[in-house]
Parts: sequence; C-alpha cells; structure tokens
Amino acid sequence: MRAAPAPDEIRTRNLAVLLRHVHLSGPVSRAELAERMSLNRSTILALTTDLAAAGLVSEELPRQTGRAGRPSLVVRPESERVFVLALDVGADRLAVARVGLGGVILDQRETPRDSAAFDPDEVVESLAVLAETMIGAAGPDSVCVGVGLAFCGMVRQGDGVVRYGPNIGWVDVPVGAKLSERLGVRVVVGNNANLGALAERERGVGAGVSDLIYLHGEVGIGGGVIMGGELLGGEGGYGGEVGHMIVNPGGRACRCGSRGCLEAEAGELALIAVTGRADLTGRAAVEAIVDAAARGDATARDALHQVGDWLGFGVANLVNIFNPTMVVFGGVLREIYLASAAQVRSRLAVNGLLAVRERVRLRTSALADDAPLIGAAELAFGDVLTDPLQTLARAYGR
Repeated sequence: MRAAPAPDEIRTRNLAVLLRHVHLSGPVSRAELAERMSLNRSTILALTTDLAAAGLVSEELPRQTGRAGRPSLVVRPESERVFVLALDVGADRLAVARVGLGGVILDQRETPRDSAAFDPDEVVESLAVLAETMIGAAGPDSVCVGVGLAFCGMVRQGDGVVRYGPNIGWVDVPVGAKLSERLGVRVVVGNNANLGALAERERGVGAGVSDLIYLHGEVGIGGGVIMGGELLGGEGGYGGEVGHMIVNPGGRACRCGSRGCLEAEAGELALIAVTGRADLTGRAAVEAIVDAAARGDATARDALHQVGDWLGFGVANLVNIFNPTMVVFGGVLREIYLASAAQVRSRLAVNGLLAVRERVRLRTSALADDAPLIGAAELAFGDVLTDPLQTLARAYGR
C-alpha cells in the first residue's frame, strides 16, 4: 500500500498544476484557479505567493468586471523573465526560438539548409550559435529553464539519439548529448511530428481533443498519434512513422529503401516529380504548384489530384486503425491538403469504415510550420511544470 504523500510533495504537485494552468491558459484569476483545482482561496493565495516570489508569475488587478465586491487578482505567467529555447532540425531548415512561459514566442530565427549537406557536427554548431545569440539577447533578469529539440527522424526516447533520419542521412547520432555538451545545459529531443501533435493539442486546432492524428509534411511525412490524451510512442519511442506506411506496393522508391510509402506517393518530392518542377524545391515548389493549379494549369491540377488520392489512402488507413476525432495536416501538407481536399475526402469516403469516418474532422494546422518548434518548447518546459521551484533554483545555480 502506497503511503500518503508528504505535505511537501502535495505542495510541489499543487504548484506544478497551478503553473500549468497559467502556462496553457494565460492570465487566470485566483477565483478561477480555486475552482479548477478544487482548492480553497487561502491555499491558492499561498501557492501564487510562492510562484510570484520565485519570479514565475505575477499578479495584478483585473480590468473592470462590472461586478460588485472585491475583485479576484489575475495570475499571469512571467513570459519575459522565464523562457526556454526551442530548436527544430527540419529537412530543409534549422530554426530556433526563445519561448516565454505561457507559450509566447519572444524571438525566432531560422536558416535554410541544403538538404544534401547535413553534417551532424555542423548542424550542432549552427544551432548552438543561434541559441547562444538568443540567450545573449535576453534580458539580464531572465533565465532559461530548458532546451528542447524537434528532429525530423526516429529519436530514441531515453537519450535523444537519432536512430534514423532517412531524409538527411543520419544514423545513430547522439544529437542531444552533442548539443548538451556544447551549450552546457541538458537538451531534450523528440520527433518533430510527435511534438507537432502535442503542440496542436495544447495550443492549436486540436485544443482539448483527446484522440488526434497530426501529419507533418516536409521532404518526408511524419505522424504523431494521440489517443486518450496520451502520445503513442511505442517501445523505444519510435511510434507514429506513418510516412513509411505502404499505400502503393511497388510504387515510387522511398529514401527509407522501400517502395510505395505514403511520403513517397503523397509528399513534397512526389508532387514535384509528377509536375516536373525540378527548378524549385521545398515549400517554394509546393506553393508554386498549388498556385499554378489555382490558375488553371492542367499538369499542376492533375498532380495535386494524384497526390491527394494517395494522401486519402493514408488517411483512410489511419482513421480505420485509430478512430481519431481529428486529423490535422501540418507543414507543406497543409497546402497540399487544402488544394486536394476533395480527393482526400473522396478516398476516405470510399475506403474509410462508416462507423469511424462519419465523425472524424479533417483540419489544417493552426500553428503552420511552427508546430514542431512550439512542441519542442513544451517539451523543454517539462521540468519547470513538474517541479517549478527546484527547476528555477537549478537554472539560477542556487
């Protein structure tokens, strides 16, 4: 039988829950926090006083409410003072953001990358320089409480090793350890689509949705699957590699070594190949093809129909297997889906089981290309949202 939690354990847990409410919801009144947490107002006062003394939150009078009586103070996150660094290694770009408590992006920079040149040490150095520049630009009283990295490949959950990144040629690269050593702080690493799924559920179009599939398109296609409010990681944390689900046996060659994978038939490279637009790459190519189709270009229109049909096969498979409430299209898949929604929905209607397709909602990402970056920030906030005071003390070196 487990012993009753000690008072310090209860206090730490309550501080964490309160801070998470403020972090995810923004400014919240003490009265609302008391209602959400089922605690009395004196306990909420003690908790907010501790968090304010640590510099994690501040309190202020609300704007006019029109109600009689003494107003309840509003608790808001100290976004400028407490921040994390979020890093994103995509197939064609590196991005870094300084994100304040509450999810506010305070600074953001990115640099395009030649997809044929992704030397791990060069990437680590480029990210470190960007990160150090951002920390240097932060206010003198501010503190970094974590660093999170989103990566476009298979990431081992335990230690942040990239086991396989087929679109950039990485195998068993300890990118988390390399960056941690270079920056002098612990760097937590996650798959970009998994983190995009978490970001959309916490702060995007899937807010409050417990069963959600997020599909992220760059050069490849990644997926994050959330069921019952929990991310499905699988043994080792490699779950969600839906881009390598076979939808067309014997079809187009995929960089993973197989043929007919979803990303090989419905991704950016397939769209470019079908239209013959070798003059462009990445998002620019996708946007040019979508624009051409909108202006009546038959080749571009037919290409989007073909790619949309294969995307629909993938969506139908996923809907049949997982029965999600929502499927979210992010990255360049956002533009591809918007331009081929009729084909995707038609294929889902033919191949999706009625009982699971009739209520599923297909949506585009509210966070666009920033979803993995915002997810990386949420990953980095994990420690401070679990043990606020101790994490802050460590960050200040106390």
